[in-house]
Order: sequence, then C-alpha cells, then structure tokens
Amino acid sequence: MNNNVIITCAITGAGDTAGKNPDLPKTPKQIADSAIDAAKAGAAIVHMHVREPDGKPSRKLEYYKEVADRVRSSDTDVVINFTTGMGGDFEVGEGKDPLNPVGPNTDMIHALDRLEHIEELLPEICTLDCGSLNFGDTNMLFVHTPIQLRAAAKKMQELGVKPEMEAFEMGHLWFANQLYKEGLIDDPPLYQICLGIPWGAPADTNAMKAMAEMIPKEGIWTGFG
Repeated sequence: MNNNVIITCAITGAGDTAGKNPDLPKTPKQIADSAIDAAKAGAAIVHMHVREPDGKPSRKLEYYKEVADRVRSSDTDVVINFTTGMGGDFEVGEGKDPLNPVGPNTDMIHALDRLEHIEELLPEICTLDCGSLNFGDTNMLFVHTPIQLRAAAKKMQELGVKPEMEAFEMGHLWFANQLYKEGLIDDPPLYQICLGIPWGAPADTNAMKAMAEMIPKEGIWTGFG
C-alpha cells in the first residue's frame, strides 16, 4: 500500500462561500495570496475557483489568468488545480411553478467552452466532474453527459493537463473508470472522492471505502467530505 499523503487546499469552494464568511478570499489577488500561504504551510496542490467582486462564482478568463500569474511568480512550486465546473448548472422550474422546464438560474454553456481557461493557462491539473447530480434540495441539476465528458477528457489529454476525475457517487466512478479503459485518461489516473454533497454519496466511512475499492490499483485518489 502506498502511504504517501498529498495535501490539496481548496481555496474558495464552488458556491457563494464568501457570502457565508466574509473573510474568505474573493479577488484574484486574495485567492492567489491564500494559495501561496497554503503552499508555504505544506499544501502540495491548490484547487481554485474565481469570484466576481461581489463574491459570486465566476468563470472570467482574466481572473484565472491573474491568479495563475501570481501563484506561478511566487517562491513556491505548488501544483495548480483549476475547476471546470462552471457552466453545467441546469435549473428546473421557477417561482410558484417548480415544474416548468427551465429556471432562471440555469447556467449551461458548450462543454469545451468550459475549458477556455484551461487551454489558455495550462494548469497542471483541472477537474473533470464524471456525472450528473441532483444538487441539494432545490431544482438544480449538475449536468455532465457521457458525450460531453469524453470530449472534455480528450481535450485535456491533448493539452497535457491531468484531469482530476470528480466522483460524487459510485456511478461517477464507474464512468471515470470507463474513460480510463478507453484510453482517454493517461496513467496514473487521478480521482477525487467527493462526499457529503446532497444528493450524492454521504460523508461516512462506508461510502468512502466502497468508492475507494472501485479505483484501480494504479490510480491515485484523494477525498473530501
């Protein structure tokens, strides 16, 4: 068994975390400074999203570029891991009629447009969310189809960026393994077991053990919950 431990620091999280805690970083400089501090404290990898000035999630290329430039010009060798999660949110319904087909908070873009900042900035790692999910108790869906995921994995492979395959439940791991079997993921495959996000896998030992046992022996995995 490989007992080496890699610490990844998630600097902001995906949602409106700054709205919950005003001390969390919002500007590109604040995000980069937090990443550099984390690296100096022992983190080997920093996972980063970017924010609008009001703290809401963003996917603006200029924000990602400033973060990448600041981290890379620091006196650290930390590995940059950028999200590709923005642009896959589908809301069903709105207001008093939750059965309407499309709600106002839908944020869906072309699957490869979600990789614009990856293609431009070439981080060492970026996320690849390996399936769809009922996201919380709202009408929000986190959407990633097999066709979209194969196209994204192929693009990441062409760019030489390592996908961190995100699995929120066991079906996502099943598909992540399929991508690996199809040769769309280079060795060694990198997995992230994502626990405690309603309504994926619960944050408990049994769920983590069950999901970890699905990962091939040559795989590297991390987890949060």
